[in-house]
Amino acid sequence: MTRTAVEPAPGRPHGVAAARTRHALRRVVGVVARSVAIFVPVFLVATFVTFALRSLSGLSPARIQLGEEATPEAIARVEAQWGLDRPFLVQYGDWLGGVLHGELGTSWTNGADISALIGLGLGVSLSIATFALVIGVVVGFLLGTLAALRRTTWIDRSITGFVTVISVMPAFVVGIVLVAVLAVGLQLFPAAGYVPAEQGVGPWLAHITLPAVALSFDVIADVARQLRTSLIAAYSENYVTGAVVRGLSPRRIFFGHVLRNGLGPTLATLGLKFPSLVGASVVTEWIFGLQGFGRFANDSAQAGDVPAVQGVLVVSIVLVVGFNLIVNLMLARVTPASQRGV
Repeated sequence: MTRTAVEPAPGRPHGVAAARTRHALRRVVGVVARSVAIFVPVFLVATFVTFALRSLSGLSPARIQLGEEATPEAIARVEAQWGLDRPFLVQYGDWLGGVLHGELGTSWTNGADISALIGLGLGVSLSIATFALVIGVVVGFLLGTLAALRRTTWIDRSITGFVTVISVMPAFVVGIVLVAVLAVGLQLFPAAGYVPAEQGVGPWLAHITLPAVALSFDVIADVARQLRTSLIAAYSENYVTGAVVRGLSPRRIFFGHVLRNGLGPTLATLGLKFPSLVGASVVTEWIFGLQGFGRFANDSAQAGDVPAVQGVLVVSIVLVVGFNLIVNLMLARVTPASQRGV
């Protein structure tokens, strides 16, 4: 009888763990399903508008290849070679089918595969943007947390003033200063160029550090300010007062209650930061002599290479949606409200 009475007890922790696992899986599936439900119509509308750019712009590969003096017959011949004489919806359907298979078309200017061209530049920009995001999150987290824990003191005021100053400093100004001081003056980093990570992590980091630091200032400022505000607001909540009454240590209160509830708005802020970093890298790439995604987009737009611009916009849409999906999954895992199904 005694054995029968105590046998179910060991099963309870296993059952609770299994229930928590199922709940976590449902949360993840729910986040992914909502993201897909938003992504599909947004992607279709965005790609349709993107493809319509050629018709709205009036640009033609014949104008680029033959010049402004081309005859109407020559223009018609070149456009027929590119399939531009077909109905608009037929062209869009073929182009969208290629996009879904990872084929972004062919450049009007040099006939190269746009997917390959974007891949070369995207590797550079993603390296810089990812490193800038890491620097911004780490430094911003430390500054925001310290300011919140020492609120109303000289430390809080100093951090707030520092964050305010760096938030108004343009990336290209910071980049020029970094090149002049750290690259040319002290010769601690390369002044320009890029080395892929496959050729060595050390040289790769050396070449992307200064561009990443130049881009990270805005992230540092946003993360520090948002985290400070969120943490101070979390400290004023009733659940923190209850935790203090129960005798929990300040360390446990901070990590178990304050930080987890304060991270939500900060993570939401990061949702748009990574794609914007990739787009904002165009000026930084010029300063550091990098052939990245932003510079490729700028060169393509100036050359009137519509298929390349369309490819850039499609990749940008995927970057925005993909990174926001990652942020939403992190929110579902970290924030207590989402774990309760709120």
